[in-house]
Amino acid sequence: ELWIAGRPVATAEKLVSRNPSRSSEIVGTHSKATAELAHAAVEDAYAFFSEWSAYSAADRSIVLFRAAEILRTRRFELDAWLVMEAGKSWAEAEADTGEAIDFCEYYARQMLRLDHPEALLQMPGEKDVLRYIGLGVGVVIPPWNFPLAILVGTTVAALVTGNTVVLKPSSETPIIAAKFVEVLFEAGLPARALNLCVGSGSEVGDTLVSHPKTRFISFTGSREVGLHINELAAKPQPGLRWIRRVVAEMGGKDAILVDEEADLNAAVEGVALSAFGFQGQKCSACSRLIVLNTIHDRFVKRLVEAAGAWLLGPAENPAFTMGAVADETARQKIGSYIAIGKKEGELLFASSVPEMEGYWVPLTIFGGIRPEHRLAQEEIFGPLLAVMRATDFDQAIQWANSTRYALTGGLFSRSPDNIELARSEFRVGNLYINRTITGAMVSRQPFGGAAMSGVGTKAGGPDYLRHFMDPRVVTENTLRRGFAPKTGAEEHQPKK
Repeated sequence: ELWIAGRPVATAEKLVSRNPSRSSEIVGTHSKATAELAHAAVEDAYAFFSEWSAYSAADRSIVLFRAAEILRTRRFELDAWLVMEAGKSWAEAEADTGEAIDFCEYYARQMLRLDHPEALLQMPGEKDVLRYIGLGVGVVIPPWNFPLAILVGTTVAALVTGNTVVLKPSSETPIIAAKFVEVLFEAGLPARALNLCVGSGSEVGDTLVSHPKTRFISFTGSREVGLHINELAAKPQPGLRWIRRVVAEMGGKDAILVDEEADLNAAVEGVALSAFGFQGQKCSACSRLIVLNTIHDRFVKRLVEAAGAWLLGPAENPAFTMGAVADETARQKIGSYIAIGKKEGELLFASSVPEMEGYWVPLTIFGGIRPEHRLAQEEIFGPLLAVMRATDFDQAIQWANSTRYALTGGLFSRSPDNIELARSEFRVGNLYINRTITGAMVSRQPFGGAAMSGVGTKAGGPDYLRHFMDPRVVTENTLRRGFAPKTGAEEHQPKK
């Protein structure tokens, strides 16, 4: 069921959620919202904002701490939902759930810190105080590929800062979203502080974003949808009293560089995990491999051999390394890029796929790709790796920076000079040296990019919560001439 204005709402039209590894297997159904329900959700969230924002930062943080504990007790159940509804392996599911717990704990503590900001400069005769206050109604639109971790992080960040939230999860993973809403209410979140509004982007999403009482939008997903949200949010309209704030993470076209000084064993393993883990369905996944000419053939041969060891099969079976992609749309899109790759480059490897129902695509590696090729420029979101041969390290850096995205990147090298050059010239939000480029940890590797990869600062970092608050400064002249003391209880009575 949906959750609108503090109560469950069932609708006749349903969303059907399927197991990607067995597309005929329905794992759940969920009521589908309408534009009218989306409008009602924003209206009630706006009406409840003043009450929720009046809760102290400590009380709001307690809800997050309790949610983290409940997630710990239900982590294996949630892992199972991630495997069955999102097609994650057990290891990927456990990482997703663990990150969700980390977000609750981290943002609760960050809110307590921001509730006592650094002291301002104080001059004699004056008192200056800086406090952070919530913005209003936030629309949170998380993706399907991290249907618990990112959903949790973006939702609790908006809530703990004193905002009410309308949550529109992906239509691919509504059951996981509903499970987390259960967790928040069990943790003590007031029923009207959060609305669950599952529905289509064109009807429900656009209604939520364009509503004049929506104060901010927190989005994670594709560049196309992110730009559409940014455009829609910026349009002036009757009744709009503010410039809507948009926080968006919009994907990447991430590259790993391998030079002559690299530890090839570590590089092969790191590239494979970065490119093919969770079927390449991460915005941080490696989709471009740039190898220096002197070691290109030797390294690619080893990478292809390693790829051949990856076994494809149902995600719930730990014997398999890679599962099915999200849905039929994703399967067809990846298939179309495989056809493009056969025209642009050389097919180096394509795995077999299981002879069973499901959204299966082969693990695929293409060689001979150049910066101008579509495989080097367009986000694919699947287990397809484009290999590029660079003549020297300067060219490798140039090619790495040649896309419109700037999310993650990696380097395998033991050369201090090349490492330092990458630190200064590889223009990405998160640069990983001699390790995988996926798997950012809350507080350790705050995550987020620039250019067409994102609008805003890094999730899981010390600045993130400021997105959802306004700073307010109060200055008082303490040298006033006299004051009017209260003389009795009648002073507390409101004037009529």
